[in-house]
Amino acid sequence: MKNFLLAILFIFAQTSFAFIAMDSEAPNFELTDTYGNKVSLESFKGKKVVLEWTNHGCPFVAKHYKTKNMQSTQELAKSEDVVWLSIISSAPGTQGYVTNEEANNLTTTREASPAHVLLDPTGKAGMLYNAKTTPHMYVINEEGLLKYQGAIDDAGGRGFMFKDLQEANNYVKKAIKELNQGKRVSDPITKPYGCSVKYAG
Repeated sequence: MKNFLLAILFIFAQTSFAFIAMDSEAPNFELTDTYGNKVSLESFKGKKVVLEWTNHGCPFVAKHYKTKNMQSTQELAKSEDVVWLSIISSAPGTQGYVTNEEANNLTTTREASPAHVLLDPTGKAGMLYNAKTTPHMYVINEEGLLKYQGAIDDAGGRGFMFKDLQEANNYVKKAIKELNQGKRVSDPITKPYGCSVKYAG
């Protein structure tokens, strides 16, 4: 029964999504982090930025963190001086909604290393980016241009829960490395997979 429900969630999360034009300016937003600080995307101009839409209650997100796949991607980003912003767009009363304290506890217990965890309970930032799944990933270059959007890796699809994520092609790591080498991102758009973002309404 659990696998059936996961399959339904997966199918629903992939049925409808739209892309932002590649190489366009990444939409700016301002959100509050879990320590009460206002954080805007444009304040990081001059640095690469990764946006991660997340929901700790989603089984797909849970696996990426349980296997340390997400953390290893965060660590690579940090080592390359890339700013990592984790964004929670779950509305109050929905799966994944957290208080500041709960979000900080998740960061600590999962040994995650985002630069900021940003709360987006109205879903304004999520809808600005057409974020449809958790996880849903975006990579932005130093000029503030969108260079990657989609899945964290190619492990999505049937049997995800049984796959070894260490053997997957990690699109985010690849994009960061290619940008640092002055190359174009070879896979700039991929299909995101996971649970649907739990927007209000």
